[in-house]
Amino acid sequence: MSSLSAADLAQLRAQLQDAVLSCTERCLYQSAKWAAELLNSLPSSDDHGSDTEIDSPMSDPPPQTPTDQIHKDAMELRLEAREMPKFLLAKTFFDCREYDRCAAVFLPSGLPKGSIHPTSSPAAKLKQAAKGKPKMGTPSRTRTSPESVQGLSQKALFLALYAKYMAGEKRMNEDSEMILGPQDGGVTLNKELAVISAVLQEWFANLQASGRHSQGWLEYLYGIVLAKGKNEKLAIEYLIRSVHRYAYNWGAWQELSSLLGTVEELQQVLSQIPQNIMAFIFNISASQELYQSTEQVHNSLTQILGIFQTSAFLQTQRGLLHYHTKDFEEAEQIFSNLLETDPYRIDSLDNYSNILYVMGLRPKLAFLAQLATATDKFRPETCCVVGNYYSLKSEHEKAVMYFRRALTLDRNFLSAWTLMGHEFVEMKNTHAAIESYRRAVDVNRKDYRAWYGLGQTYEVLEMHSYALFYHQRAAALRPYDPKMWMAVGQCFGKVGKVMNGIRAYKRALVAGSYYDTGAASSFGSGENPGLGGGILDPDVLYQIALLYERMQNTQECASYMELVLAQEEGPEYEESFGGEIGGGVGVTPTTSKARLWLARYEYMRGMYQRAMELANELCQDGVEVEDAKALVRDIRSRIDKERGSS
Repeated sequence: MSSLSAADLAQLRAQLQDAVLSCTERCLYQSAKWAAELLNSLPSSDDHGSDTEIDSPMSDPPPQTPTDQIHKDAMELRLEAREMPKFLLAKTFFDCREYDRCAAVFLPSGLPKGSIHPTSSPAAKLKQAAKGKPKMGTPSRTRTSPESVQGLSQKALFLALYAKYMAGEKRMNEDSEMILGPQDGGVTLNKELAVISAVLQEWFANLQASGRHSQGWLEYLYGIVLAKGKNEKLAIEYLIRSVHRYAYNWGAWQELSSLLGTVEELQQVLSQIPQNIMAFIFNISASQELYQSTEQVHNSLTQILGIFQTSAFLQTQRGLLHYHTKDFEEAEQIFSNLLETDPYRIDSLDNYSNILYVMGLRPKLAFLAQLATATDKFRPETCCVVGNYYSLKSEHEKAVMYFRRALTLDRNFLSAWTLMGHEFVEMKNTHAAIESYRRAVDVNRKDYRAWYGLGQTYEVLEMHSYALFYHQRAAALRPYDPKMWMAVGQCFGKVGKVMNGIRAYKRALVAGSYYDTGAASSFGSGENPGLGGGILDPDVLYQIALLYERMQNTQECASYMELVLAQEEGPEYEESFGGEIGGGVGVTPTTSKARLWLARYEYMRGMYQRAMELANELCQDGVEVEDAKALVRDIRSRIDKERGSS
């Protein structure tokens, strides 16, 4: 995969060029930008023409883009040629954001009945509105006849229906209330979806009889409409059809990835899609979104970077993989290099700001916020960067203001919902935090931080059954994150399911051997570094011991308390590695609690010598000193009494 022949490279270059042109023609500008960036990251073809005159026979012409040969038949070409003037007019309307006007070029249009009749007085309108006949909220309810679109080319039909979809999205945003305002229910709908769905459904029903061959673009649009209508199974089916017919529309792959919730679903889709370079990139991107930072994914990414050596998108995927595994130093280095290469690239800067926030690099975060604001202050990513900067300064009200601004620009911007939830937690506004996290999981069910945030917020409200449910969802998404299982174990303990809690804590111990918890929690607040090199987390061991104590299994409790103490010095086999692993955790509040518990336990058992040693160690460490001194006096009194009686 990392090396392609000259012919394969020329074909790939031609296909990406076609993707840029095809997506641009259909006003899919984000997909066109993605394909253009990927095209530009291909190695140059021997730099033909760099030192040669253009008219020289030594300068070979660049490979022609096979636009007319890719997924087009003679009938489509004739229709497109006939529609060219209208198509150019419609596209200019779309580029000027006159979406209804664009759609009206090809689709039947009309004003609502009676809207310009002289007999249509304001009183008549009010009377008609009282009867509930005309729906409020849209300027016209055009009835588009499915039969009327059969004579259109697929390119024209796509542009018209996509313009209608964008018009509906625009009106939906205009009708929406202020973010988390009193009237913001988060359920405003795109009222054009029903019309678009009816037209496409009829078009696909007549496809076989018409003798035409689908190009894949209408399947993509229908997949979006179905996904918006929560018909996800059928949406996946149509998106798979779309990438089969035209593989270089990155928007279709993104929509497909957003509908996948588990690794099993991803594997199922991978078995149904065409095996080409786009599917390879899709597999890497979808795995990253599912937090699958495995060696296999890294190897696949290395292979594809051998082809697209300077691709900012693929480098971003690498940075996000390190970010998800809490390898913040490596992730920060990757994003820093990307920023140096292209300082005006705003994409994924919100993730970079999260990394800087967690690492506490306030000067770098301030510089990033200044740079992003100077580049484009009205991008959601920019607002999130500035919001993170104010959050790091503990100015939570200003941070919320910027996250709210990001959501005003794009209500489906996941980072802003999750980060705003974190800020509301810091401000002790639990109701707003819960609503923010709920909106985040509505946008993306794979966001474990939002599920975990919901669990923590419900824990603050002491609603532990609810918290347990959300923590379990987070743990299902991050099975190798010990922090998730610790939260599950804590909730099980609170609801009285002690044995389940012990199992969850033991799962956290196992997960800790696979996953380094890093230097910070998902909220960005500092916590202890991950415990590697064979050292178990003393906090988890201590919680297991306490749960065994609740079960009145004192012997097992004592065993785990001894394990807690053992983590102070580290594993016995540390010496065999030349001391490179490092020592244990040392004396911590948790190990001191375990030492005090063991001292009392040994005292109750009559093991006065061992109890005295443990109590004296506490006094030397300067932890729990008063309790330790009282225990020492009790031990001496008991010893003296026994000696006197003997």
